[in-house]
Amino acid sequence: MIENKKTANINFTISLDVNNIPENITWTATDSQKEINTAKAVMISIWDGEDKTSLKINLWTKEMMAEEMKFFTFQILDSLSENYKKSIGDEKIAKEIKDFAKKIGKMSNVLK
Repeated sequence: MIENKKTANINFTISLDVNNIPENITWTATDSQKEINTAKAVMISIWDGEDKTSLKINLWTKEMMAEEMKFFTFQILDSLSENYKKSIGDEKIAKEIKDFAKKIGKMSNVLK
């Protein structure tokens, strides 16, 4: 008999206006300290191993300012380097990704 392992759930609720533009993004997670969390943007990538393709869901609210989106994008790129290093173990490529993130951060005035 297989022992039941712990499971976790993350749920997103997107409130849309009449033109289907996100107005509010809230999320809940079984491991979160808060009952309901709010966000101005969410970017999700899902890998389909069978089709060898990824599905991307990119949403942001009307309140998400351009400066916030620049910083959000920089943080995603920067964290991608750590994720790549941790999952693949290739420090050379991870450094290239981190250097690229820094370059983008400086070009967009997120980093000084």
